Parts: sequence; structure tokens; C-alpha cells
Amino acid sequence: MKIPFSPPYIDDDVINEVNDSLRSGWITTGPKVRLLEEEIASFVHCPKAVAVNSWTSGAILALRWLGVKAGDEVIVPAYTYCATAMAVMDCGATPIMVDINDDLTIDVEQVERAITTRTKAILPVDLAGQPCDYLKLRDIISKPHIKELFHAESKVQQDLGRILLLSDSAHSIGARTEGRNVAELVDIAVLSLHAVKNITSAEGGIICLNLPEPFNNDILSQWYRTMSLNGQTKDAFTKSQAGAWHYDIVAQGMKINMPDVNAAIALSQMRKYDYLLSERRRVYGRYTACLSNYDWAILPYLNTNNGKQSSYHLYPLRIKGISEEQRDKIILFMAQKDIATNVHYIPLPLLTLFKQQGYNINNYPKSFAAYQHEITLPLYPQLTNKQVDYVLENLLAAYKTIVCQ
Repeated sequence: MKIPFSPPYIDDDVINEVNDSLRSGWITTGPKVRLLEEEIASFVHCPKAVAVNSWTSGAILALRWLGVKAGDEVIVPAYTYCATAMAVMDCGATPIMVDINDDLTIDVEQVERAITTRTKAILPVDLAGQPCDYLKLRDIISKPHIKELFHAESKVQQDLGRILLLSDSAHSIGARTEGRNVAELVDIAVLSLHAVKNITSAEGGIICLNLPEPFNNDILSQWYRTMSLNGQTKDAFTKSQAGAWHYDIVAQGMKINMPDVNAAIALSQMRKYDYLLSERRRVYGRYTACLSNYDWAILPYLNTNNGKQSSYHLYPLRIKGISEEQRDKIILFMAQKDIATNVHYIPLPLLTLFKQQGYNINNYPKSFAAYQHEITLPLYPQLTNKQVDYVLENLLAAYKTIVCQ
């Protein structure tokens, strides 16, 4: 039985939607992108959403809009994919890394201690689809003494008057806290539609705007669209209409727009996302029901006492007491049974780029411990119960063979 790690969900509806784009003669940014933006904004309950070509592009654009530059700081978790910190670096700013909690999300108390007069944004990560403690983060950035520390250096920063709360929601479409979507709890949330995500457009990202007054999210979404097209006032679809060729370049933007042919994949999936999410929950629950019987299994958080609900993007199992060598042997054992697993993630301070900049893994003990013990099991709607049981059967055999020998 062959179990890939995370294949995209492609059914006849997806294929038909893509074919519709291909047959229309219009494959770059156009009507399907707009429909996808509307579907996602409605689903996550944010005023406006803007589609771009990747999470990274969306995060960079949001930070550029804020005016983040060299000398500024943005707080990020040490336990995440490199793109979280690199988006900050691409703006010339410095990522300030803090450690994580037991649920693999950013340690809010450490966030507060890390804030300085140079802090312009906090960029927490909903790792595996588990939402961060946004209610506490909102409280922190609203505290009078924290707001006094904030040094506004752009018109946007002056209007905001505080640190921006920008969520790395790459994993968390559908994640909720006390009944509210992540995008409802932050200023801006950026989703990923990469090939392995819950919803995919092959490559892509969505900027979800939820800025408070005096910002106008409708006007702001137009700015983001313009900036995603090299600062051009009209997209190619609009320009292609009879007599509508004229355009202007009003700012130095980026070329990061999402094509319609990509949006078509995600659009079809969004229309059945309640079903896809329920199937992810089924697989997640089946893993948990079995592994909860073993005291060596540190299970990922499902629902916690503070009302959080995962998007069931990943199943990051941690195995108590194992070494990195044992973890890697378990992964190899599973691979020999045709089961693909993964590790999420190598902490940033262990990566050469960040080590060379002086980040030290010894300052992030929980991130390092999570990495040492973590194996991500396959999780996607297409997995049958029989396949899940095959994964579990071989995981238990691997533990017995490698750890209990």
C-alpha cells in the first residue's frame, strides 16, 4: 500500500473548472481570481481578500505597505518555515525570534518581552493549523506602555498607532478561536494556497484585510491589487476590454498576481471546503483515537480549553524521549513500507542562513525539543480509514523495533 505525504485534492470539479478557464481564452488574472477572493473573504469573515502568487509575496507586500525597512524589527517564532523570517528580511528588517509553547505556537509572554521601540509588527504562525493566542496578542499590542514604545515612521504607521498584528495563516484556513476565524482577530492574515495546503492553487497566497478605522479595506484592497501588478492601475483583463487599453503606473509595485487558471483549482475546492475540512477532521480523529492509548505519543492539540479549533492541516506527532537519530530511523522504516512522512520544521536557528547571522538554537529550547521528537503523519481528505490504519500499524511497529529494542 503506497501512502504519499500530501497529494493535492483534484477531482472532476477541479478539472472542469480549470478547463473552463482554458476554453475561455483567458488564463491570467481575471474573473476567477475575483470569485476566489470573494469566496475566501466570505469564508474567513474578513472585509476584503486579495489573491497573489504565494504566501511569501503576500507577506512582503503587507510589510512594505506598513513601511517596514532596514533598522526595523518584526517578531517571529523560531519554529516555522524559513519564509516567515525571510519575508521580513526581504524588506530589509530584522526578524526577532522567540520560542514556542507546547502547542507549537508562539510564546505570547516572550513576545511581550521582545518588543522594543524598533518593533513594527508581530508575525505569529498557526503551525499545523493550530491558531495562536490572538486574544492575548491583541491585548499586548493595545497596552498603553506598549503603544508608547511604538515609533511611527510612515503615514500608515501613524494612522495605525500601534504594532501591526500580521498572521502567518499559511496553514490555518478554517481555524477558529472562540467561534471566530483567525482573519477576524488580526489586522492582516496571509493564507497559503501552495500545492500541499488544505486549499491549493498549485502556487498562491491570499491577503485577508481586516484593518480598523481610519483604514478603508475596500480602498486598501485596490491598492494591494495595483501593487501586485507592478503598480499598474488596470489588470490585463480590464485592459483587454474594447477601448479600455489606457493605464498608468502609480507606484513601484511587484509582479505577484495570481492567474485565473490557478485560481480555478482553488475556487472549486473552496466550494466544497466544509466537506474537505470534515474529512481532514476524520483522519485527524482516527490518528488521535489510536495514539492516545500510548504514553509515548505527544498528540497535537485538537481542541483546547480556550476554545481553539485547528484547521487539521498537519498531524505533527511528537514521540516522547526519542533522539533525532531514532526519529530519522522511524521515518526510514515508514518509507520502506511506502509511507511518506515529514518533519515540521527544522527550527530557523539550525539553518545555515540564520546561524551565520548569530541566531543560536540554545535560546529556543522548546523549538529544538519539538524538532527532535516530531514526525508529521500523512493527512488529507483522500486518505481512507484503511490507509490510516496502515500508517498507524507501521508507526507502532517502527516504535517497537527502533525505540524498544
